[in-house]
Amino acid sequence: MSPNSDGSNIKLAGVLYGALAFTIWGFLPLYWKLLKEIPPDEILAHRVFWSFIFVVAILAFTGGWSNLIGILRDRKSMGLVILCSIFIAINWFAYIWAVNSNHIVECSMGYYINPLMSVLLGMSVLKEKLNIYQYAALLLAAAGVLIITVQYGRIPWVSLILAVSFALYGLVKKLLKVNSTVGLALETAVIMPAAVIFLVFKQVQGTGALSSVSVPTILLLLLSGIATATPLLLFAKGANRVELATIGFLQYISPTISLMLGVFVYKEHFSKIHLISFGLIWAGLVVYSLSKTRLVSCNRIRLQQQGTTTKEAQF
Repeated sequence: MSPNSDGSNIKLAGVLYGALAFTIWGFLPLYWKLLKEIPPDEILAHRVFWSFIFVVAILAFTGGWSNLIGILRDRKSMGLVILCSIFIAINWFAYIWAVNSNHIVECSMGYYINPLMSVLLGMSVLKEKLNIYQYAALLLAAAGVLIITVQYGRIPWVSLILAVSFALYGLVKKLLKVNSTVGLALETAVIMPAAVIFLVFKQVQGTGALSSVSVPTILLLLLSGIATATPLLLFAKGANRVELATIGFLQYISPTISLMLGVFVYKEHFSKIHLISFGLIWAGLVVYSLSKTRLVSCNRIRLQQQGTTTKEAQF
């Protein structure tokens, strides 16, 4: 097998891992809908606790304790972990509440906006430079949000909370630079004690789900950790094998599936104004993705030219 074919196989595996991760995320509203009889705060507490149990089991199996201990000894890294915990908890709670309150379309909009919100944070916090196409993408997305805000007379809080919280989570994760399994173990460990106290309090009061719902629903709660961690691990495998631009395209799978579920399965309202607003956001995403793809291609050509020049110089 040639080196080129090895590279192609690695990239194909990366695309498949990434596509599977975003597909699972897209269908997660179906999972949370099955738990709609349970309050969102209690679902969140179970999700945190069982995610922690699941990732600790993975670390025990794979022997990843050394990386975890190293992070625990670094105060700066632990500060970033705490921030990650706060942002992901806000994101998870908002998402569960929105899905079970029939706001799946707004969830979808939030995750369409998220990549562009990440660009804005990169520009303002990390001082990353944008080209004219990326500025145009941000303006198109902003116009889409503004139109739906003016039409409804209110800010689409669900969409913005999801987009901002996940973008901030991504920013802090970029600064933290920790293996995804170790990172998730630490993030859930930080908020896990509060989740356990809350769950015990609910059970003592006699209002906890474990003593009031059916056995199948309890099993779904117990499996929420696997439902949470699995796509994250698949995403990490994919991101290590393909370019960022490819991941950028793949991430639109998730909100597209969610949008289809909201409109066609759960019959949520989708007006002409929604279509115009989403259309502008989609246009912004296309412009941004094409600009990233063009940038990656130009960099690859430049590197190839530099490599050719170096070889010629050697001869």
